[in-house]
Amino acid sequence: MHPSYCLLAALFLASSQLAHAQQAEGVSVGNPSMLRNLVPAKQLEQQAALQYQNLKQQASTQHALATDSNAQIKRLRAISARIIPYTTKFNPRASEWQWEINLLKSSQLNAFCMPGGKIAFYSGLLETLKLSDDEVAIVMGHEIAHALREHARARIAKSELTNLGVSLLGQTVGNGRYNGMFQAGGSLLTLKFSRGDETDADIVGLELAARAGFDPRAGISLWRKMTSSGAPPQWLSTHPSGKNRELEIQKHLPEVMPLYDKSKR
Repeated sequence: MHPSYCLLAALFLASSQLAHAQQAEGVSVGNPSMLRNLVPAKQLEQQAALQYQNLKQQASTQHALATDSNAQIKRLRAISARIIPYTTKFNPRASEWQWEINLLKSSQLNAFCMPGGKIAFYSGLLETLKLSDDEVAIVMGHEIAHALREHARARIAKSELTNLGVSLLGQTVGNGRYNGMFQAGGSLLTLKFSRGDETDADIVGLELAARAGFDPRAGISLWRKMTSSGAPPQWLSTHPSGKNRELEIQKHLPEVMPLYDKSKR
């Protein structure tokens, strides 16, 4: 074989091995639920964008939408700007999303990321718990992970399968009547995830935060703050208990700490 071909082959092999090693780094969570494929992603994301816009308009009318000059929204957007570049590992379509983050002035301890990358934090979460940047990144990574892993698509599909049956659901989606069906079903803001979804989002969120240069060990201090704050926040109502969450984080720290260390070099 010509020496140049040998060199090219060696370079290709080295490149492939590096790509495989980079893909193998971090957590292992398996493939998202196949049920999500019963719900059209783009239609759900369009519906999410509409609901998000309506929420912003309502908040603005009530003077509860933080302006671009607000120090906390600047902080949130700076943190999200570091996390978002790492999202495509878990969902290649994330590169096409129109990411947006806003802060709502409310005493609620709440945060969410809707399908398509529409993120919101409530000021009560930041102020009541006095979250550090690392802790904010853990929350943000968790919520972004729900969108990346398309838990909303899967939950809606499961719900509709229960209510309609496989045959009728297929006809509804196939004939383009999905939007109306979902609008009748309720808001994405009130969608409840399973405990499995929450654990999945915790694990993926740890990696996102670590890759972005935020200390994943902040997950432990975050959930201790959550559980010691009295009644658990509304968005934790179906989550695993704080103690179980701490144990899960500790279990996965060996997988994500090398990513955090690498980000600091």
